[in-house]
Amino acid sequence: MDILRFATAGSVDDGKSTLIGRLLFDSKAVFTDQLESVERTSQLRGDLYTDLALLTDGLRAEREQGITIDVAYRYFATPRRKFIIADTPGHIQYTRNMVTGASTADLAVVLVDARKGLVEQSRRHATIVSLLRVPHIVLAINKMDLVDWSEEVFESIRTEFLEFATRLDFTDVTVIPLSALAGDNVVRRSSNMPWYEGASLLHHLENVYIASDRNLTDVRFPVQYVIRPQNGRGDYRAFAGQVVGGVLKPGDEVVVLPSGLPTRIRAIDTADGEVLEAYPPMSVTIRLDDELDVSRGDMICRQHNQPTVTQDIDAMVCWMDESELRAGQKYAIKHTTRTVRALINEVQYELDINSLHRSQSADSLGLNAIGRVRMRTTQPLLVDAYRRNRNTGGFIIIDEVTNRTVGAGVITDN
Repeated sequence: MDILRFATAGSVDDGKSTLIGRLLFDSKAVFTDQLESVERTSQLRGDLYTDLALLTDGLRAEREQGITIDVAYRYFATPRRKFIIADTPGHIQYTRNMVTGASTADLAVVLVDARKGLVEQSRRHATIVSLLRVPHIVLAINKMDLVDWSEEVFESIRTEFLEFATRLDFTDVTVIPLSALAGDNVVRRSSNMPWYEGASLLHHLENVYIASDRNLTDVRFPVQYVIRPQNGRGDYRAFAGQVVGGVLKPGDEVVVLPSGLPTRIRAIDTADGEVLEAYPPMSVTIRLDDELDVSRGDMICRQHNQPTVTQDIDAMVCWMDESELRAGQKYAIKHTTRTVRALINEVQYELDINSLHRSQSADSLGLNAIGRVRMRTTQPLLVDAYRRNRNTGGFIIIDEVTNRTVGAGVITDN
């Protein structure tokens, strides 16, 4: 049984937490004591209904304010598939948390309120989802019960979003009208919208095809940890990490970068013993035929299929800090398992969230801004274009003084 990771996104009060609560409740993924706690809290707050959003809003501040602040991860399963949900905040000041939740998602559910239609934060989140190359997107038009299940309202928002989406980079877009509060079209088809002939949200999540989304062509294995011979291990020496691209098998000829030294894979181990192949996103340890000098941050790949080795990086950056990003500033860059220092050479343009216009006159990026940046690192990085590999094409920017993550970047291919 495979696993689908999906994230919710959208503006404030569009119903993201309520939608996930409804998914969990209607799919029988809620324990009795959890439901009793939610019912009790709803009564104490004076709600006339059981607020299913409380199933994901776990922080006390979230419950008191009725908002989502941090990313809440929830797990559930149906007979067809397992799911990992990232419930992300809608407030603009928590955009960084939304980026975190969407960065590893296979699918994103962007919610809009049927009464409000697309708002700036909806467009911002859709743009970020596109930037992060989330392969599949669902536009969930929520609160259809508050617009009398109107097909005209649905079609108007659907048309507006699809026109906006043509200027972004989505593999496929599915539009579903629903009511998270009442449960219409969440787990089961709704009789209140006979004009809608598509599937419910859960049916779509269960059946969306994700097997071809991961790159199984380009072998990429960033070394995370070197396991050296120790007491009780004899001469066991291996390299631990996560496969982020391609398929590895014992006997394969590989090369270790940046040294460029060739070798063969002797064996591949997991916590359950040796395996005959490893593929994304498996975490494994690899034993090599030769005693090579391999360190954290090195990468194992094919001799004739290697990442680009470069110190000059062109990237689209989502800036997450109140202090602006400007040319001449220095930061730490964490890319796969390697951390290096970098100098910002140039802010090339800022992207307008609403019009997708490129402002060439911009010389800085403020909080929640998205723009293209050119930088130079102190040491070479082993990179691919983000559209080819999300792991080797993405990085985070860290303020060396505060150790805060201040930005996230995706490497462009032009």
